[in-house]
Amino acid sequence: MQILRKENYSSVSEFILLGFSSDSQIRVALFIFFLLLYMITLLGNGLIITLIYLDSRLHTPMYFFLSILSLVDMSYVTTTVPQMLVNMVCPRRTISWGACVAQMFIFLVLGIAECVLYAIMAYDRYVAICFPLHYSLLMSRLVCIKMVTICWSISITGALIYTVFTMHLPYCGPYKINHFFCEVPAVLKLACADTSFNDQLDFILGFILLLVPLSLILASYACIFASILRIRSSQGRLKSFSTCASHITVVTMFYGPAMIMYMRPGSWYDPERDKKLALFYNVVSAFLNPIIYSLRNKDVKGAFLKVLGDRGTAQ
Repeated sequence: MQILRKENYSSVSEFILLGFSSDSQIRVALFIFFLLLYMITLLGNGLIITLIYLDSRLHTPMYFFLSILSLVDMSYVTTTVPQMLVNMVCPRRTISWGACVAQMFIFLVLGIAECVLYAIMAYDRYVAICFPLHYSLLMSRLVCIKMVTICWSISITGALIYTVFTMHLPYCGPYKINHFFCEVPAVLKLACADTSFNDQLDFILGFILLLVPLSLILASYACIFASILRIRSSQGRLKSFSTCASHITVVTMFYGPAMIMYMRPGSWYDPERDKKLALFYNVVSAFLNPIIYSLRNKDVKGAFLKVLGDRGTAQ
C-alpha cells in the first residue's frame, strides 16, 4: 500500500455514498427488505457450513468447496450490506478514505475468490461424473487444498492490482460516490485524471479473472452434459440436467452482471444500472447459493434431518 500517494490520503479524508433513493419512506422499506435478505443469507450459508462440519458423510471435496463458498458469501455480503443499511437510516452517509480502500480491497478479494471457486466446483463435478473411478485420486485432500490456496492467491493479487491502480489517482470534490459501497467503476468517476489506462487494465483483468473461469465452467458443463446424455435412465438424465441447469443459472446471475460492470468501456457508465447489477453478483447470488447448491441436495437435507433427530433424541 506504500504505492498509494500520500497526498490522496491527506486531500481526501472521506467519501459520501449516495446509495439508493433519497426518499425516507422508500429507504425505510429498502432497509427492512435488505436486512431480512442479509439475515436469511447469513442463516442459510451458516447452516450449510455447520451441517458440513457436523456430518462426516459430507466430508468430501464437493462439500469442502461448498463450505468455502458459503464462508465467502457470508463475508462478501458483510463487506457491503451493513454499511448500506447504516447509510439508509443515518443522514450522514460517509465513509473514510481508509475504510473505502479496505472495503474495495476486501470486496474484490472475495468476489474474485468466488469467481475461481465456481470454476473449481464445476471441475470437481466434471471429474466426479466423467471420471468416477479416478475421482478420489484426482480430487485428493492435498489437491483440494492446493486448489483453494491458488484460488486465494489469485484473488488477493487481482484485488491488490485493482485497488492500487484505482486509489492512486487524484480525486476531485465533492467526493460523492453514486453507489452503495466503494466499487471500482463508481470511484473512478471521481478521478481528476485520465482513466483510460484503468479502463484497459479493468478489461484485461476482467478477461483473466471473469472470462477465463467462465470458459472453464462452460467447458466442464459441456462435458458433463455429454456424459449425461449417455445415461440410459430418462429419470436419471432429467435429475442430472435439473441440477446442472440450476448451477448454471447461479453462475450466469453472478458472471453476467460482473462482466458488464468490469469489462465495459468507461463511457457506458450508468450509476443506477450499476447499483442493480452489483446487487445481483453481491447480494442475490449469496442469497441463492445455499438454496441452489445445497438445500436442494438430498445429502444436505439428510444431514439436517439427522441433526434435528439427534437433538430430539437428546431432549
